[in-house]
Amino acid sequence: MKQRTLALAGVFQATELVRQAACHGTWSGYAATSCLDSLFRMESDSVEEIYGGTSKLRLGIETLLSVLGGEQRQMDALRYSVGLLQIERKFKRRSDLQQAIGEGLERIRQCGSNLDQHEREDLQAQQISELYAQTVSQIEPRIVVNGKPQFLQTQRTVDWVRTLLLAGLRSAFLWDQLGGGRFELVFGRKRIRQEAQALLGG
Repeated sequence: MKQRTLALAGVFQATELVRQAACHGTWSGYAATSCLDSLFRMESDSVEEIYGGTSKLRLGIETLLSVLGGEQRQMDALRYSVGLLQIERKFKRRSDLQQAIGEGLERIRQCGSNLDQHEREDLQAQQISELYAQTVSQIEPRIVVNGKPQFLQTQRTVDWVRTLLLAGLRSAFLWDQLGGGRFELVFGRKRIRQEAQALLGG
């Protein structure tokens, strides 16, 4: 249950960051780095390792708890998360897209090694954005991101929104692999809430 809750928190961390980027033009740096890095950790011994530790998922766990508590301010993050879970069900049947993304991420992972962290992450986000447009964007229904035009028309923001959506899809895929599903989301909310609270330390 802990592993599934962490994977679900990974979905909500990515979608909350999408909301931040679209509405404010800025986003939580440590949380975005965790999402980006998770795309390059395909083979890991634990869910914690994929995200760089439970502490790196704090934003996602807090967002998940807010959504489970019915807070209206998280409605966009919830809508994007539901959309990603829908896309994941179709994506897992598309081995061609999975292969293209896997090969693309392996190539992108090695980019920008001579740059500082900020520049390297922006370069990787730019290339992941193109990969997303060529692959996941083929799957309907597409996720429509709400926000302010001045931010959504900025290329760096667009690149990071797509990168974060791909990270969210990776987490949704992980949630599914670990046995998570719609039944648990509907009927297992109390257990998920308890596990999320325990992950935050109470």
